[in-house]
Amino acid sequence: MSRKERESSELEAGASPAVAGVGRDEPPGEDADRVEPVPGAEAALDAPSSRYFAALDASVGDLQHRAQHLIDSVNSSRKEDHNVMSTFRESLLLKVSGLAEQLEERLFHLYGIHNELIQERLQELAEVMERVGEAAAELRQVCRTVEAAYRDLCLQPET
Repeated sequence: MSRKERESSELEAGASPAVAGVGRDEPPGEDADRVEPVPGAEAALDAPSSRYFAALDASVGDLQHRAQHLIDSVNSSRKEDHNVMSTFRESLLLKVSGLAEQLEERLFHLYGIHNELIQERLQELAEVMERVGEAAAELRQVCRTVEAAYRDLCLQPET
C-alpha cells in the first residue's frame, strides 16, 4: 500500500462509524477497544471493504509495532546514557580524589619547607634577643657605674 493510499485510508477510517470511539459524540467507555457493529452494516460489508478493513487493521498494527519499537529504542538509549553518565561520574570522582591527594601532598611539602624557614628565623630571633638582653645588662652596668661616678664627684669637697 502506498503512502497516499495509507493517508486516505486513515482519513476514511476516522470518518467510519464502525471504529470504536471515532466519529461518535459520546466519550469512549470501558469497552472503547471493542468495535460496535452498525445496524445493517453486515450486509453492506462486501469483499473489497473487508479487505480494506483488514489492510487498515494491519496498518494500525504495524504503526503500533513501530511506535513500540521507537519507545523501546528511546528507553534503551536513555539506559545507555545513564550508564555512560554513571561511569563518567565515577571516573570524575576518582580523578578529583587523586588531584585532591596530590594537592594535599604538595601542601604538606610546602608546610615542611615553611616550618624549616620559621625554625631558622625563630632561632635567629632567640639569638638576637639574647644579645639584646646582654646589651641591656651591659647598659645597666654602665648606668650604675656612671651613677656611682657622679655621686663620687658630687660628694667630694670643693677646693
